[in-house]
Order: sequence, then structure tokens, then C-alpha cells
Amino acid sequence: MDDSTNELLEELVAEHGMGVLKDWQKHWPPNYNVAPTQDVPVVASHDGVRTIESVRWGMVAPFAKTFAGKPVINARIETVATNGMFKQPFLAHRVVVAALGYYEWEECPDGKQPYFVRVPGEPLALAGIVRRWRDPALPADDPDSIRLSMAILTMDAHVVPGEVHDREPAFLTPDAVNHWLGDDLHPEQLLDMLRHSSEAVSHEIEYYEVSRSVNKVEKSRGVPNDGPELIERVG
Repeated sequence: MDDSTNELLEELVAEHGMGVLKDWQKHWPPNYNVAPTQDVPVVASHDGVRTIESVRWGMVAPFAKTFAGKPVINARIETVATNGMFKQPFLAHRVVVAALGYYEWEECPDGKQPYFVRVPGEPLALAGIVRRWRDPALPADDPDSIRLSMAILTMDAHVVPGEVHDREPAFLTPDAVNHWLGDDLHPEQLLDMLRHSSEAVSHEIEYYEVSRSVNKVEKSRGVPNDGPELIERVG
């Protein structure tokens, strides 16, 4: 996340007022190494009104006893409409995730080599789904009892980065964003739209090797490893 993802989020909610982005840098400062279980901003639509919401990346099952545990970070497009974990969020709680790019890893004899995947000069809009989890330890009327968690849809990789990884996020073009956040398409139409949108964006993608420091969430104890140097080309 950086200024360009901020601008994309602003663009997506501009018609509904910029108040939803108040204190942007305070809540979501630039982060070039977002990891599962961290909170990220997403664009959601409620009764036709778009808002920015903070959600945990890594979906939590509604029956989970705690909000911790191994996160479910991705939902496969092939089964998102039928899988019990994802079906309801796909039908009713779709969101847009803004990203400068994302990392993929290649297994090498001397360890994992990370690659940064992006569309040059512009942020990516990714298809996500959100579900609610209620903390059983808190009263039902406590607003803090509801937590939101998110998974990003994935599909077979087109063109690139198929040479590095056989899956990629589901990408959204500007027109596709309106359909994804709207209610004008049936489930099968939504899936077809995602396939066409992702293929269109995939042809613009490039990827390159970056520092293996990406593999570390912290530089040292308590110091996050999330600076812009992580997306610089190496080699």
C-alpha cells in the first residue's frame, strides 16, 4: 500500500464523500510487505453507498472460537460460489482490495526467491470477499464483538506470472469494479466477468526479482520490514 493505492480508494468512493478516508495515514500508513492476519482497507458497498472498511486479511470461519489461528487468505474462483466457507460472502459481501502489486515465490536450490508482480505505473484492484465473525466472549450488543475478515479470490494464472506461480489474484478493471460491488449480475455472470477482467489485466502485468528480505515480516524485534526498498528490482 502506498499513495497510489490511496488514490485508487479515493477514486472508488469519491462520489460518496471523502469523509470515509479521514485520517488515512494514521490508520493505514504505507506498507510494502502486507502479511496475512494484518488489517487492510477495502472498498465495500452497502445499499449502493461505497465505504472504506478495515478488515483482517485471512478469513475466519463463523464457528471459530477465536479470531486467531491459521488464516484462509485465498478463495478459489472455481469453488467460491459453492464452498460453505465462501458462498455467502461471495453472494453478499464482495469488496475491492487495492494493491500496488503482490509477491510470488520461486523455489530455488538455495531457498525461495521472491518476485514482485505489478502493472507498471498503476495500482491493482483485486476481488475480495468478507465475512463477519462474532466474538462469543463479548455481549451481542457490543459493537466490538463483530470482526471482519477477508479472502482474495484466485484463479489460474494468465500469461504471467504463470512461469513463477500457477495462480494469480482475480483482477478488476474499472468497469468490473462496478459489477463486483453491484447487484446486477447473477453468480455465474460474476464469475465470467472476473475471468474476462483478470485476463485483460494479466496482459499488462510484469514481474521481476526482489530482495529476499521480503520473506521477513520484521527487520528486528518490533521493527516492521515494510519499506519501499522491498519492491526494488535486483539482479
